[in-house]
Amino acid sequence: ISKLRAIIKAAAPKATESIKWAQPVYDENGPFAFIKPAKAHVTIGFWRGGQLKDPRGLLTGDGDRMKHIRLTNASEIDAKALTAFVQEAVKLNRDKGDPTKKANR
Repeated sequence: ISKLRAIIKAAAPKATESIKWAQPVYDENGPFAFIKPAKAHVTIGFWRGGQLKDPRGLLTGDGDRMKHIRLTNASEIDAKALTAFVQEAVKLNRDKGDPTKKANR
């Protein structure tokens, strides 16, 4: 979780970090990412995950908007890919507005 937090903070230095829905949530013009710890894994997810460029197919999820990556070990973290996802997610929020508002989805 510490490594994921560091990647997000470096990629989006103006973003705020808060605890919402019992997990760290990152916000810049609306929420763009979250980290959800579980007993056997950690999930990093993106509100606009379905809109992110993902040429390697790292993001999963059945929904049309939110997508995530499930990690079972810190060695699975792809800092370059996560940095790109964070930066693109922030840009989408800047361009389209808060993704939690129906009009901005």
